[in-house]
Amino acid sequence: MSDPEFFYTIDKTVTAEYKDRGSKFIAYTYPIQSVDDFKKSMEAIKKEHPKATHHCFAYRIGLDNNTYRVSDDGEPSGTAGKPILGQIDSKKLTNVLVVVVRYFGGTLLGVPGLIEAYKSAASMALQVTPIIQKPIQVNYRVQFDYTQMNEIMMLVKALNCTVLEKDMNLFCHIVIGIPKGRLEEAIYKFKEIRNVEITKSNL
Repeated sequence: MSDPEFFYTIDKTVTAEYKDRGSKFIAYTYPIQSVDDFKKSMEAIKKEHPKATHHCFAYRIGLDNNTYRVSDDGEPSGTAGKPILGQIDSKKLTNVLVVVVRYFGGTLLGVPGLIEAYKSAASMALQVTPIIQKPIQVNYRVQFDYTQMNEIMMLVKALNCTVLEKDMNLFCHIVIGIPKGRLEEAIYKFKEIRNVEITKSNL
């Protein structure tokens, strides 16, 4: 199996609601790029639902499968965060946060009931969230002379690269994300331009 050139994520927030025996579970999907984005989204949701009994969540960030977190926020262990993450993973998504806000309805749902409720709410929200395909990018640093700026920037655009960092002085450098599927072509084209240096970046 070859390395994938794309990953799947979302680019908008969508909400869905699930009810069980009086309890209300409101799920929100958020596109996030970092733990900071996650913190901001959680702050916003706690402001919006200050009286909710629980704010449970799961997120996954990045492409290495190592950056994720789940929280049951006071629900019995394993009944909320894990089922929510399971829904994110079943759709093979990353850079996604799903928060499920619960308003307790007076009837205890038990462990199986809670797992089902959190799973269903997350699933419903993800079903109505548009999923987008994005190229996996490899970061490179490009150094060039100021006079070559237009040529370089035109190439960056033509290759669908993302500019991650810019330093424009007499000698310029940019850090760009090059779509994995166009890496060979990009390196070849940048190297074709006189006095341009392109090296891998750890940014």
